[in-house]
Amino acid sequence: MNLHIPYATDILRFLHRHHYTSVVPKAALIDMDGTLYDSMKNHTAAWYRLISELGIPCTREEFYLYEGRTGTATINLLFNRHLGHEADPEEALRLYKRKTEYFAELPRVEPMAGAQEMTRILRDAGITRVLVTGSGQSSVISRLNEDYPGIFADDLRVTSHNVTHGKPHPEPFIKAMQMARVSPSQCIVVENAPLGVEAGDRAGAFTIGVTTGPIPPAALEEAGAAVVFPSMPAFAQALPTLLLSLLTVHDIPS
Repeated sequence: MNLHIPYATDILRFLHRHHYTSVVPKAALIDMDGTLYDSMKNHTAAWYRLISELGIPCTREEFYLYEGRTGTATINLLFNRHLGHEADPEEALRLYKRKTEYFAELPRVEPMAGAQEMTRILRDAGITRVLVTGSGQSSVISRLNEDYPGIFADDLRVTSHNVTHGKPHPEPFIKAMQMARVSPSQCIVVENAPLGVEAGDRAGAFTIGVTTGPIPPAALEEAGAAVVFPSMPAFAQALPTLLLSLLTVHDIPS
């Protein structure tokens, strides 16, 4: 009977892999850049400008793959790759500050199409929403109350400022679960980047990948996404059905 339910195959595959009997969503842990905001084109442009000025070879496209890392982690990744050492902590902070300044010079980013509908559906379903971002970009974070009114409580936000390890480490999502007082099998994660998907899956949450940029769906699947949607509007449209299916599909341990 399960197999006639939408997304049943995806849900059962996830349950088997994590040794769960069910997923009962009580909290949604939601990424920001590329998920709530169409901001990745600006982030990649700012990173490319910064790193190129340092004389380190890079491409703008590669920064899409680093989404979810903290600023310091991104800087150290490139320093280690091309210079053979990490940046001095004070230098890393100074460089990241310059990157945020470059980001602020670019045109204002807008909410991702479909994201406001997605968050309203979660709110109306009584599901707690927790922001989980690797960013410390205050120019975007400060707009959440304006663009997503009543969606993200101030004490339900995980940013680069309150984690030791950024994505793909599961710490950001584990911290979000603790904030929401839920277990992994009571969570869904909404992500658009492989590192974020990997972090959500490693934390044990039913992780949903949404393609909102140049990263192909296969990369999200390989990172551990339980199901992948081709756009945020498509995900928002499917979300009520997916939530109902999650409550309906159960696995019987062998």
